Order: sequence, then C-alpha cells, then structure tokens
Amino acid sequence: MAVGKGRGDGSRGPKQRVRTAKRRAPSSTRWLQRQLNDPYVIRAQREGFRGRAAYKLIELDDRCHFLKSGKRVVDLGAAPGGWTQVAVLRVGAGRDGDRVVAVDLRDMDPVPGAAVLRGDLNDEETVGRLRVALDGPADVVLSDMAAPATGHAATDHLRVVALAEVALDFALAVLAPGGCFVAKVFKGGAERDLLTRLRQRFATVRHVKPPASRKESAETYVVATGFRAKDEGAPATP
Repeated sequence: MAVGKGRGDGSRGPKQRVRTAKRRAPSSTRWLQRQLNDPYVIRAQREGFRGRAAYKLIELDDRCHFLKSGKRVVDLGAAPGGWTQVAVLRVGAGRDGDRVVAVDLRDMDPVPGAAVLRGDLNDEETVGRLRVALDGPADVVLSDMAAPATGHAATDHLRVVALAEVALDFALAVLAPGGCFVAKVFKGGAERDLLTRLRQRFATVRHVKPPASRKESAETYVVATGFRAKDEGAPATP
C-alpha cells in the first residue's frame, strides 16, 4: 500500500455511465455514477485504501504535519478504516507496538498495526477500554465522525458539531502536552463555541478543507496543534 503526496489524479478511462434501473431512484443512479468516475475512489481501489476519505487525512497531514513517526494516535469514528490505515503507515505503528487505536459504533475489519475497538464514545466503558489500549497519553486525536445526514443542512451542521464537541472532551482528557486534535465540522455558525474552547487550549487552530473533500460539501476540518494541558490563557492563532 502506497501513501503518496499530491491530488487524486489516478488514471481514468472514458467516463462511465450508469443505466437507470426501474427500482433505483434517480438520486442513487447519480451517486453511483459519481462514485465510478471519482478519481479518489479509483485511486483508493488501486492503492488499497478502504475509501476516498483516506486522502482527506493524507492531504491534511501533508499540509499540517501532525502524524509523525512514533506518535500515539486515536481515530474516533474510524469505520471503515481508511484514516486508521493512513495513521498506521505514517506513524510507523506495528514496528514498535500498536500506537494507533481505532474506535467506532460499527464493526470494522482489523487493520494491521492498530487496535480496533467497537463502542460508543459516550460510554465510560468504551473510554476506559480506549485508555487501556493507548497505554499512555495520546499525541494525536482524530475525529471524522458524522451522524447520518438528514438532508436538512442546519440540522446536519448541529449534529456534526455536537460530535466534534464529544471528540474534543475526550481529546482534552487524553492528549499529551503539545498534542494535536483534528475533527470534521460543517461551517455554519454553531461551531463558534467549539472554536473558543480550542483556542483556549491549543496554540494554533485553523480550518482546512482538503482537496479530497468535495467542493459542493460544507464539510471542513479543524486542526488544532500545540495542546496546553492547562489553560494558560493565551489565545490561539486563527
């Protein structure tokens, strides 16, 4: 499996069209056609990743450089495992013990070099199992968690921000000084409280929209680096 830099410019043949089936909604046909012709999907299939989302993390790390060799990483909302695969490769997990811990509500196939747990981050038992698997403070907490879309933009935004808040609560409890927190958000206003909390506890906070994130999507990622174990009162850079 290769983890290269750059955009999803995998080789593409002629654009594929999907025939409309009687029992398939037009929206499903459009989704299938987009998937078949998505260069990131094509590249993920070729390079052995479990989905195009892997390239979002690759591009975020290429820009912000938080997945360094030997770091301990927690991947929240990990299924199907693309981000976990990238984290394992970039921190060198498996060479010196498992340093990547992945958790999701759904079952997830094992990822060599990572500990994979099933559980709810709101459950204290799950948090306890995560801490045991980590065997020490985390250097990076990743969250690509997203609730099922409702189709109502304001509602979806609120639900994603709420998940980011849960992920941040966990990160504040387990991160080592200088650590990093990366989470998906949908820009729309409700994330202001989240950003305020981040700026109180991290040296640098910024929004990044990786090229692999579709242009029409409201999703972006907040990348917070330089974790302060205690609030030192210094505002973070925007």
